[in-house]
Amino acid sequence: MDHLLRSHAPLTDEAWSRIDDEARERLAPALAGRKLVDFSGPLGWQHSGTDVGRATPISAPSPGLAARRRVVLPLVELRAPFALSIGELEDAARGALDVDLGTLDAAAKSIAHAENAALFHGWADAEIRGIADASPHEKLTLGPDVRDCPGRIASAVASLLSAGVNGPFGLALGPDGYTGVVETTEHGRPVADHLREILGGPIVRAPGVNGAVVVSLRGGDFLFESGEDLSVGYTHHDAELVHLYLEESFSFRIVSPDAAIALTL
Repeated sequence: MDHLLRSHAPLTDEAWSRIDDEARERLAPALAGRKLVDFSGPLGWQHSGTDVGRATPISAPSPGLAARRRVVLPLVELRAPFALSIGELEDAARGALDVDLGTLDAAAKSIAHAENAALFHGWADAEIRGIADASPHEKLTLGPDVRDCPGRIASAVASLLSAGVNGPFGLALGPDGYTGVVETTEHGRPVADHLREILGGPIVRAPGVNGAVVVSLRGGDFLFESGEDLSVGYTHHDAELVHLYLEESFSFRIVSPDAAIALTL
């Protein structure tokens, strides 16, 4: 954790604890992708690549030899900077409960949104294929009426089962779709309850997801490897503000693209 330079910040242990607790509270519900894919790690900040078990031929240095280069998927780094008022943090040390940590909340939302978007819709520069875009199944539609959602999700599950993909299944829903599902009933029954029965797994609110994605939870299909898990670091401070950041490193790869199906709005 030395690279985070936390010991150089003008913050007490109590202030750091408050910041870390707030970050965990904000990040946990927003990191939707991690709830639906296989997570390994954290393996540390110095971990730089994921072994994908493949090699590619290259030219040998002299005649009569064969050479191959191992294929490694590089980890990518994400950083979300923010600044907190030193005065507010001093008040927290005095016992204030209503400390303004709004910039931390915004940074947590931003980095969670970016991680989810990378997992479900891809990130070309990071060599990450998105679950929704990699799926070979024809995309379905959710439709405008939330009460139709169980039928559409049932069709998606049926398509996966027909392709030999077993459940249970999870559902990642963009924020608007998620709100509609949890607030709507059909014949007096919550739509969310009906969906969980169809899926056999969770419904997750997924900032960064366009539409919805049904994902098999059988395991081994979608692999998230964490180098450094999300952590708070320090850069500098002045008389009024301490400048911090949220940071992570990770790779993501898809082993079985047919283990998910996307639904558009």
